[in-house]
Amino acid sequence: MGMLSDEAMAAVLASRDDEVPVLGVFDAANKKEAAIELLRLGEAVQFIANASVLGYDVRSAMIFYGAPGAPSLRARHCEQLWAKYGMLLVTSDCSS
Repeated sequence: MGMLSDEAMAAVLASRDDEVPVLGVFDAANKKEAAIELLRLGEAVQFIANASVLGYDVRSAMIFYGAPGAPSLRARHCEQLWAKYGMLLVTSDCSS
């Protein structure tokens, strides 16, 4: 999957408070896969988008959200989302 469409990015923003699993993050310092508990979608995107500066390898990282079988978000998608929305992703949606 290439870059996300504006509609797909808006859907992620709208779902930013959903709890999601994050898999495939490698902790370079400890040389093992990082154990990451469920995160809010917005926090997961923020983490993956910025993880490389924290010593994590996210080339294999995936965030699963939405209906079963829906495409996962990869590191490049997280970078795209973080560049567009930034801190809006980690601000709770008070209207829900």
